Amino acid sequence: MDTQNSPLNVNIGGIRMRNPVMTASGTFGYGSEYANFVDLNRLGAVVVKGVTSVPWQGNPMNRIMETSSGMLNAIGLQNVGVDGFIKEKLPYLRDFDVPVIVNVCGKTVAEYLIVVEKLSEAEGVAGVELNISCPNLDCGGMSFGVDPTLAHQLVKEVKAKTHLPLLVKLSPNVTDITVIARAVEDAGADALSAINTLLGMAINAETRKPELANVTGGLSGPAIKPVALRLVWEVYKNVSIPIIGMGGIMSATDALEFFIAGASAVAVGTANFVNPKASMEVVEGIQTYLEKTDMRSIKALVGSLQVD
Repeated sequence: MDTQNSPLNVNIGGIRMRNPVMTASGTFGYGSEYANFVDLNRLGAVVVKGVTSVPWQGNPMNRIMETSSGMLNAIGLQNVGVDGFIKEKLPYLRDFDVPVIVNVCGKTVAEYLIVVEKLSEAEGVAGVELNISCPNLDCGGMSFGVDPTLAHQLVKEVKAKTHLPLLVKLSPNVTDITVIARAVEDAGADALSAINTLLGMAINAETRKPELANVTGGLSGPAIKPVALRLVWEVYKNVSIPIIGMGGIMSATDALEFFIAGASAVAVGTANFVNPKASMEVVEGIQTYLEKTDMRSIKALVGSLQVD
């Protein structure tokens, strides 16, 4: 991959990318689902849906619904498992000249380690993104991502087992996201993804029952962008590792706001469901912006927010 002397090239935690636009985990399948709409070779990176130690069936229906300016999902990390991914999905992605980042989830530290160790031995994996919003069954179901001690322990143990760049996806459902960010940075994270979905729910007023079978789900889309921007900005002021900004990015302008807030790269998520070409439109829009402003590199925009 030639990323030399391009105004769009970035290095995110050791992953060299031709541009700073990625796909958000859970919104782009395993990549092959979108290959007829998007030239994967033109993306900065493909982040595939979450992979676990064994196949997961996910939650029962209903598990997705549209909301005002967004969507709720409670898919439940349905996936083919790490062995299935390596055997059935990864070979297809190897034919493309694009970094493949695998989102990883588990219910225990041991489960995370199983997945990461197998991915570390697989050809074609450029990096790992830890989803620390998963419930920790060893601690009564508390999410790894809401407790700095649990998050630090998980990241430290995973880091010791892999040579791959390690990204950590932060949960917004915490009192102070900067505490978690500093904890995982101290544990060895190479970059941060911010943010994961906001916890929400929807109710049917006629039946007085929840719309989702799981009762609650993750809110994403334009509705969460203001929250995501604020949290990226707060994290940026407190860590020294790169941030991948995400949460409601529907256009290049949205993405530019995340760079200004402190993100070094962005991930397009929910937009993929309504516009399969959204990620490429964001890439093209950023390129146009740099040309119009005579900015020599996207890096010059990172953290450039002017606060009086």
